[in-house]
Amino acid sequence: MHTIYLCSPSCHEGVISLPMIEFRLIEQKIDVEGIDRLIFTSKEAVKSLDRLNKNWIKIPAVSIGEETTKAIKALGGKVIYSNSKSYGELMAKELVEKFPSYSFLYLRPKKISFDFKSYLRSFDVKCKELILYETVCKSYPKYFILEKNSVIIFTSPSTIKCFLKNFNWDSSYKAVVIGSTTQKHIPSHWTSFISSIPTIESCIKIAQDI
Repeated sequence: MHTIYLCSPSCHEGVISLPMIEFRLIEQKIDVEGIDRLIFTSKEAVKSLDRLNKNWIKIPAVSIGEETTKAIKALGGKVIYSNSKSYGELMAKELVEKFPSYSFLYLRPKKISFDFKSYLRSFDVKCKELILYETVCKSYPKYFILEKNSVIIFTSPSTIKCFLKNFNWDSSYKAVVIGSTTQKHIPSHWTSFISSIPTIESCIKIAQDI
């Protein structure tokens, strides 16, 4: 049986958690007045905003991914529209079609793989953004070596970048990724699989079946 590493702090039976990134809150005053809808693309954005301004729960939200939606609801927020697939561009297109007259506030990390604000504004949809947190790579000691023939689950482009700062890729490894955005950052010489359902549970199932 091959070893499965998950590049996330989440704990799952039969899988070794191998967190790749740490989150750092960017302290600031948050004004949500005049905003019709909030855009969340990660559960970390939800937790960060909640630490900075509790009044966000009064504003309906749109979200990407099941975990993001769960985080919003757990803190008392209201989700009026969600996309279970973790694809930013797909969600942006849907917002243009469904809510062209609304004013959005995009809550984001310092580095992003898709620019919601620019996309929505290109269709004359009002959108502001706030950078709530930044991600930094965790560091692992050089003596920490992953087992050969392992399957490694990547949950975002950042986890791939941080993995390569810590480890050399072995030809016996296989990668499983969440979503097409993350897949685009996989080096071409890697053996990789993409989950049709963008959840960690789905990725684990694929990893177990390889």
